[in-house]
Amino acid sequence: MSVNKVILVGNVGKDPETRYLDENTAVCKFSLATSEVYRNREGEKVTQTEWHNIVLWRGLAQVAEKYVKKGSQLYIEGRIRSRSYDDKDGNRRYITEVVGDNMQMLGRKADSNQGQEQQQTPAPQQQTPASPPANTENTDKGSFPDKGGEPDDLPF
Repeated sequence: MSVNKVILVGNVGKDPETRYLDENTAVCKFSLATSEVYRNREGEKVTQTEWHNIVLWRGLAQVAEKYVKKGSQLYIEGRIRSRSYDDKDGNRRYITEVVGDNMQMLGRKADSNQGQEQQQTPAPQQQTPASPPANTENTDKGSFPDKGGEPDDLPF
């Protein structure tokens, strides 16, 4: 058995680009930035940003086309896919993408008259890993040297 699962929470880098293929199949692509902030050995705050290529298909692509904009904060759940293609000069290029299976809009919605009923949406709870069985006690608190040796408190 193998697992290919990715969960990202980040900000959209530019407005999504949506295309419609044969039989009106929508595909939407955009970049998503995730950032990690830590202190280096000199005690200075350092922000490291990773950019992820996101691909959404069909209904999810249509939702993104309609509601997702540059700067939107999103929860994306999907799988990693690597592929190659030939660019316009005939050079072979390789790309790694996250094919989204689930998307949740987070944060405050931009000021507009459309859809004011949804101001803030938390990350979905049903996507959290299942708790250990009741008869199993998890005593491993872990140690994280870059966080003062304290266990990490995850928001989901």
